Amino acid sequence: MTMDSDLGRRLLRDEPHEPADDAPPPPRGRRAAAAEPAASPMMAQYIEIKAANPGLLLFYRMGDFYELFFEDAEVASRALGIVLTKRGKHGGADIPMCGVPVERADDYLQRLIALGHRVAVCEQTEDPAEARKRGSKSVVRREVVRLVTPGTITEERLLDPARANLLLALARRRASESGWTYGLAAVDISTGRFTLSEIDGQGLPAEIARLEPREIVMAEAIHADPDLARLWRDTSAAVTPLGRGEADPASAERALKEQFGVATLDGFGAFSRTEIAAAGTVLHYIARTQLGARVPLSPPARQGAGGSLLIDAATRTNLELTRTLSGERAGSLLAAIDRTVGAAGARLLAERLAGPSTDLALIRRRHDAVAFLVAEGALRAELRADLARAPDMARALSRIGVGRAGPRDLAALRDGLDAARSIATRLAGAGALPGEIGKAARLLATVGDGLVETLAAALADELPLVRRDGNFVREGYRAELDEARALQSDSRRFVAGLQTRYAAETGCRSLRIKHNNLLGFYIEVPQAVGETLLKDPWRETFVHRQTMVDAMRFTSVELGELESRIANAAGRALALELEIFEALAAAVMDQAAAINAAATALAALDVAASHAELAVELDWTRPVLDESLTFRVEGARHPVVEAALRQAGEPFIANSCDLSGSENEARSGREAGQILIVTGPNMGGKSTFLRQNALIAVLAQMGAFVPARSAHLGLVDRLFSRVGAADDLARGHSTFMVEMVETAAILNQATRRSLVVLDEIGRGTATFDGLSIAWACLEHLHEVTGCRALFATHFHELTGLARRLERLSNATLKVTEWKGDVVFLHEVVPGAADRSYGLQVARLAGLPASVIARAKVILADLEKGDGGRGRRAPVAELPLFAALPPAPEPPPAPKPDALRDLLGGLDPDGLTPREALDALYRLKAARDA
Repeated sequence: MTMDSDLGRRLLRDEPHEPADDAPPPPRGRRAAAAEPAASPMMAQYIEIKAANPGLLLFYRMGDFYELFFEDAEVASRALGIVLTKRGKHGGADIPMCGVPVERADDYLQRLIALGHRVAVCEQTEDPAEARKRGSKSVVRREVVRLVTPGTITEERLLDPARANLLLALARRRASESGWTYGLAAVDISTGRFTLSEIDGQGLPAEIARLEPREIVMAEAIHADPDLARLWRDTSAAVTPLGRGEADPASAERALKEQFGVATLDGFGAFSRTEIAAAGTVLHYIARTQLGARVPLSPPARQGAGGSLLIDAATRTNLELTRTLSGERAGSLLAAIDRTVGAAGARLLAERLAGPSTDLALIRRRHDAVAFLVAEGALRAELRADLARAPDMARALSRIGVGRAGPRDLAALRDGLDAARSIATRLAGAGALPGEIGKAARLLATVGDGLVETLAAALADELPLVRRDGNFVREGYRAELDEARALQSDSRRFVAGLQTRYAAETGCRSLRIKHNNLLGFYIEVPQAVGETLLKDPWRETFVHRQTMVDAMRFTSVELGELESRIANAAGRALALELEIFEALAAAVMDQAAAINAAATALAALDVAASHAELAVELDWTRPVLDESLTFRVEGARHPVVEAALRQAGEPFIANSCDLSGSENEARSGREAGQILIVTGPNMGGKSTFLRQNALIAVLAQMGAFVPARSAHLGLVDRLFSRVGAADDLARGHSTFMVEMVETAAILNQATRRSLVVLDEIGRGTATFDGLSIAWACLEHLHEVTGCRALFATHFHELTGLARRLERLSNATLKVTEWKGDVVFLHEVVPGAADRSYGLQVARLAGLPASVIARAKVILADLEKGDGGRGRRAPVAELPLFAALPPAPEPPPAPKPDALRDLLGGLDPDGLTPREALDALYRLKAARDA
């Protein structure tokens, strides 16, 4: 069957009275109308629904397929790699068409959403048979039941289980003539989490990078702001302008009150007008995409400015916190430290890594929890086993709340609550519980009372994905359902039972209950018995239907009811199951707040147990954190590099780092951080050393133990990392321009409590330009900022600044040379390097030997001006400004070696004595020649 004929059959099944070929709507004027037939009713309906949903791909339900037409079909066929066909004409041209099966729609939706598309799902809202009753021109009623966008999906198959699916709304107000204050409302519909925050324009990019939303919505005025154009280009989120003015705080406040059914917002905390406006924007967008369905959200929680370690987008990229430079999770810090056993725990771990805390008391509570589980190995193993069997309750609960749940979501809550009760029992017998563990135990103590038993009694062992498939209620849960199922599966037994009873009551052993298409079920008896049944007292029970030559046929009220029940058994059974489902869903939603709290507690336990498992497995240690500017780590390792080396069976060389200010400065109130200049060879490990110290600060403040023998850190408020080189040709930015933009952001935003990591500043331009820029940056960090900083460079001239700047010191990566080869020891020691060993690295990379030899000659001439110490001579003395010696001539080709050739042609084992003597004479002659 061809594609076109298959589509035609589907269309006929859906709307049998519709013409086979659709035509476009008629142009204006009678003559034109006569020349071109009108659009079919179905196509007119499609055009009307599409016009009401501009900017979205319309999934138009036709039987077992979702069809797309016109430009939507062209876009979808390219995006999904499916066949583009055609159906009828419109405006004189063929109508492009493609379709996807309903049963596989989630797979195609996932691919479209991942590409940033938004989809309107249009369903048939009546049976095609009903449409036929209205006449041949009638079409099946259809309505858009949902708008699917990247930030509003809830289906399990469309979501990344280990990643939050945030919808972020922005609002703003003018804070000054030169700046704005932004309100942010972040909602994860898949879990119901709702947070509000306020931030200035300078911190907006970093906050968006921290949240990593899937979709951002805002008023058109914000989207059109040219100062934000780069932000919209850089983000991976789908950006959706709402095409309306600034959010009205008054209407936004009403929307919030209606959402949570309260008369005042005072119980939720103090929110600014911009936060309320952002909340109104996000609620408006949710209502619009969910077509009025009430989405269960947790009360909004305010996240105060400065509550988390500020990490800008460039630093996140450079440090590869959650993704590598290529965008992969594998190879990132998150992948290296994730030992969680549940999806909710994995999401919480990623959230804490993206926004490490600056609340010292909170961090210490998290460390207390990890330390407790490190010490209690047996309890940790039992908890992780229980956590592993707890499904993702938060997302299952959200799907139940929005009406998109299936039986497996109810089972997820049943199993999750059962695991929660088991964990609560274990924790109750564990004695004094510290930090987050004690809080989790209290939340889990009473959750799910009675609900677990109800769900366990109601749900079958094997469950379908979709509730309309039925057969998800356990046998014996409701007698009425069992009877309907029995009628559906074993109608013959019920008929036989009634037949046996009627035969006994009438005394007619030949009484039979039969069935045909005309009469349905009927009772057949011999003629003589039939005459008796026409009389009292039988005529009140049996109703005459038909007289045959030798038999009579009857029916009865009881048989009619049985026939009706048999005919409607399947539908009745499904209706009863759906009714039970709704009752169970209502019971679940009655305990939604407690279930959400339990899900949150389980996630926190999972993260704490993950950190503890990691600490025991890799010998990580608890860091000491305080309010000072201390930064002292001993025996530190890079967690990602160490993991890679461990797989390869190689050791990681641990190093220490001290960026702490002096005690005298601390006592005088002038404490400032130390700056460490790191020099050494390429490939020696400078970047690894820089990154590992930044990652240790992140790990410590997220609440984890750290890969070091010991660590004492003062809280960091902002982390900046400028490592590596990249250009941005799309905006006309060279590698050096990108480097300078990121460096400027660091110097302008870093504070005394910040940690700054800079690698190779100034290397993207001319030597002396770059040297002067790097020099000035060091002085600024030392004299103006006063922060803790690591500064890696190949400008060896900068090491001399340690003699002039009191809080600046030098460190270098040890190397040794053996038989002309350089050996990288990866050990950081005090001092300064005098060489970069670039030629050795170039040789290892495979540069031609002639290039390496020529480079050695040039390097020797460049170093003549300073006695071979490897420092650059004054510009007037550089041989580059004089005539360099010419490149050496290539060595001549070796002359033929007759003696060697003769020896190479001999086979001693195969020579006779005479041949050996002759060969000896030939060799002697060749030598004498």
